[in-house]
Amino acid sequence: MSAAVGAARARRPDHGVWTAASLALAYLSLFALYAAWAAASIRNGASPWPFVIAAPFVYLAVPLVFVSLWFLFSWAYRAPRPDEVRLGFADALELFWQEVVTIAGNSPRMIFYRWLIRDPAPGDSSAPILLLHGVLCNAGVWHPFLRWLAQRRVAPVYTLSYGPPLASIDAFAEQMAKTIDAIRAETGAPSVIVVAHSMGGLVARAYLRRFDPSTVARLVTIATPHEGSMLAWLALGRSMAQLRPNNRWLSELGTPQGENFPPMVSLWSWHDSMVAPQTSSRVDFAENVELSGIGHTSLLREPEVFERVLEEIRTARADPGCRPTSESPA
Repeated sequence: MSAAVGAARARRPDHGVWTAASLALAYLSLFALYAAWAAASIRNGASPWPFVIAAPFVYLAVPLVFVSLWFLFSWAYRAPRPDEVRLGFADALELFWQEVVTIAGNSPRMIFYRWLIRDPAPGDSSAPILLLHGVLCNAGVWHPFLRWLAQRRVAPVYTLSYGPPLASIDAFAEQMAKTIDAIRAETGAPSVIVVAHSMGGLVARAYLRRFDPSTVARLVTIATPHEGSMLAWLALGRSMAQLRPNNRWLSELGTPQGENFPPMVSLWSWHDSMVAPQTSSRVDFAENVELSGIGHTSLLREPEVFERVLEEIRTARADPGCRPTSESPA
């Protein structure tokens, strides 16, 4: 690794520890309280086995409570749905359960993200891929997709854990700029393919507004609330305020214009559990891909989503303009 590349990599931001530490502390506190209660009950003559059996359900209780709250709120502010995408009771229950399971699985991925997520080795590449996570997350949520891409030998794939979690989206865009600079230095590629989930799509758009849009070959957003989400009223912080519908920041983000703005695809679900109304993810300056029966977080482990994103990656890489600068034209 050259000195310049090493210096660029060293400057790459990584704020994922905020989320990792917060989650670890929350779960350690929860299980410490549970263990103390169980120990006191056992000392008073209770059998230990019910407490052992119940431990996994204690873990699941956290995503169960939050997902229930999110679904209730997103249903109250839901977009009018066509008859063909309405779900029966069994499908709605499956939708809910898959969201609970996905979030339960994401917690350890985010806590241990530094062991699970590794940067690729430097080397020439045609349009490397950059993954951007969503609200209150870090790069750990991308682990299933990274494994799926690795099985298909799609590389190199980089991630960014921006933060602190409740800072402004503009600050996250600055961190994205440093990351793209480092990736381009490592790969010699003139541009990167950006795949963004949830708020990550707005981070990407903020980057495109403030920095050189020609450095992004293609932007794919997944469940991004381009027009805001009512669920942002449930949390505090600068980034949450920027996610609320009809706020000034979103209005100033505007409609992308100019020949250098990259092709953009928005994948969204009629049953998104955190973007409300769900049609907030639909924009007139992108190709909109409608899905149904999939929750907000579950989109990050949905094969249909993976296949469509891979299609966009291959389309972008077929463009001769994505050739590494060290390669001569054919």
